[in-house]
Amino acid sequence: MKTKYWRYLIGGIVAVLLLVMVYASLSQPGVQDLKGDYRELARYRNENNTGPVIRIFAVATDGKQWEEMRAYGDFMPHTKYGNTRVFFFDRDLGEIELSPEPPYFDAKWERYCIATYEKTAMGQVRWQQVD
Repeated sequence: MKTKYWRYLIGGIVAVLLLVMVYASLSQPGVQDLKGDYRELARYRNENNTGPVIRIFAVATDGKQWEEMRAYGDFMPHTKYGNTRVFFFDRDLGEIELSPEPPYFDAKWERYCIATYEKTAMGQVRWQQVD
């Protein structure tokens, strides 16, 4: 009788722990929780999986909510020893081509860029607002 009690007790504890872990995993904040309207216009990722991974994103936003934009950059994927750059534009530019080398996009779009976010290979964040 005592053996059944302990099995049920341990099974109940394991079930509760699993439910807590699943809930915690599924309730993490993300881009969808930000107040602004963010639309990804283009993305670039190099094919190098053995060296530094370079990710570049072009994002259209509806306003100059600087803290929200920085949080958006923090939510973007980043790889150790890789580099992630996010360019924020104040309008939907349609077709925009990104390249791994500076300048990362056509110069005609430069005047619409309102902010840049970069996470370096060592995890340092560089944030620049363009007024």
